[in-house]
Amino acid sequence: MQELLSSYLPILIFLGLSAVIGLALLVAPFLIALKRPDPEKVSAYECGFEAFDDARMRFDVRFYLVSILFIIFDLEVAFLFPWAVAFHDVGWFGFWSMIAFLVVLTIGFIYEWRKGALEWD
Repeated sequence: MQELLSSYLPILIFLGLSAVIGLALLVAPFLIALKRPDPEKVSAYECGFEAFDDARMRFDVRFYLVSILFIIFDLEVAFLFPWAVAFHDVGWFGFWSMIAFLVVLTIGFIYEWRKGALEWD
């Protein structure tokens, strides 16, 4: 029983250390940050325009389209990593299966490109 419990010790250390680091990162800004706002600090930052008055304000649907396209292609490309790690174990069937997957992915990309989904007017 002692051997079983000792095998979980690294996991407990990892969880404890991650909790300490997480709490430190949550508390540190309140202790370190200066509390004197000036016009430069409260100006529009990365987005380039002032904050909205209402959080439920309408905005262009292309934001959704770009985010969905990014998620789709990002997840599909993520399938390449396990395949690349086990490349020599999957054989020719795995190789041609991935080629078929990449062909379908490329056809989808060309379709989106031709439809103008990637254009930002």
